[in-house]
Amino acid sequence: MKKRILALIGIVGLMTILSGCTEYNQPITPESDGFWNEYIVYPLSQLITLFAEWMSGSYGLAIVVVTLIIRLAILPLMIKQTKNSKAMQALQPEMKEIKEKYSSKDAQTQQKLQQETMALFQKHGVNPLAGCFPLIVQMPILIGFYHAIVRTEAIKDHNFLWFDLGNPDPIYLLPLIAGATTFIQQKLMMAGTANQNPQMAMMLYIMPVMIIIFAINFPAALSLYWVVGNLFMIVQTYFIKGPDIKAQAATGNSGGKKK
Repeated sequence: MKKRILALIGIVGLMTILSGCTEYNQPITPESDGFWNEYIVYPLSQLITLFAEWMSGSYGLAIVVVTLIIRLAILPLMIKQTKNSKAMQALQPEMKEIKEKYSSKDAQTQQKLQQETMALFQKHGVNPLAGCFPLIVQMPILIGFYHAIVRTEAIKDHNFLWFDLGNPDPIYLLPLIAGATTFIQQKLMMAGTANQNPQMAMMLYIMPVMIIIFAINFPAALSLYWVVGNLFMIVQTYFIKGPDIKAQAATGNSGGKKK
């Protein structure tokens, strides 16, 4: 499990580097060159501007709408990733038995361990690497949209609700909502797995705090993006993992009654 977490961190780190983070403070314009700017960030920036024009110049509403469009576009990938994760989780008891059977560290035993593990995956039609592919596809899109919001100069000159899009929320309400929705979204995603994975359980509390700290210091436009994205993910996760969430709630309630 630690190897999978390190691999995930590695993928995210690599995508962040490839996403042109060195240009974070440079406005996105038609003259911005490079594949990242020309084919990802600038088109997303133009999409935000287009929707703002359709919505009487409201860049706040444009960010909300484009966030929802992007989340809907990558929804099939999220469903695939969730299904693969559930399939891998269902195989955990059998994988544990195989590991116990081949507990010796010698090369021949480890080779048999790998062979039986791969045979188990093939038997159930599970690809252990399939869960990484949706993430690899999603990351450039989400990071690109993040860049588009930050680097679109017009956004900084507009306000939405009680805050200026180009400045941090003056009353810190949006960062708190971003942190709370991050916690709820992660809690739903971890339904049925938090007790088995202490590292992920730790992230349940670390990530919301990090989001709050970032949101307090970053432009409110980003906080708005995080909140809308989190709310979409909460609804999405509830419908995808509904049975797991209800089962975990039922187990918790029955455990409480026994006490």
